[in-house]
Amino acid sequence: MSGSAILTPEHTERDAKIRQAPGEHHPHLVTSRDVRAGMHGSHAMGRFNNKLAVLITKSVGTMWCAYIFTLIAIGGGVAVLTNNAFLTAVSVLVSQTFLQLVLLPVIIVGQNVISAAQDARAEADHDTLIALHEMSKQQISILEGQNQILDLLEKSVVKQGA
Repeated sequence: MSGSAILTPEHTERDAKIRQAPGEHHPHLVTSRDVRAGMHGSHAMGRFNNKLAVLITKSVGTMWCAYIFTLIAIGGGVAVLTNNAFLTAVSVLVSQTFLQLVLLPVIIVGQNVISAAQDARAEADHDTLIALHEMSKQQISILEGQNQILDLLEKSVVKQGA
């Protein structure tokens, strides 16, 4: 393997096994559901935490959420300009307390869940590509052997015809 990839002993061992017997490798589908179970557990609360974190992360990354945050900011500005203590308190509570202290960690958890699923898929794809590469090298070796046999047959036919 080239580049700056860091392989763990587990990866190195798995790569070696695939290279030794690429025909025995069976590609497998990695779904987000499979990976999520390993993050927070497969029990009901773990599934709920994963789903909620990913849902919130994906929702916050939309323009509709940007519009809502803009309205909250405008509302806070209006509250300050009009010296409305209640609206100012609500604005501070929503923007500083909820959005910064609650939403930020949830988004980070959601990103971790999404990232773990992407990493698992990349790892499965990597294993399959190693197997395919090794199989193609074996096929090239077989083809080269067949070419040598064809060359010998061609030389034999030429000698017999001369």
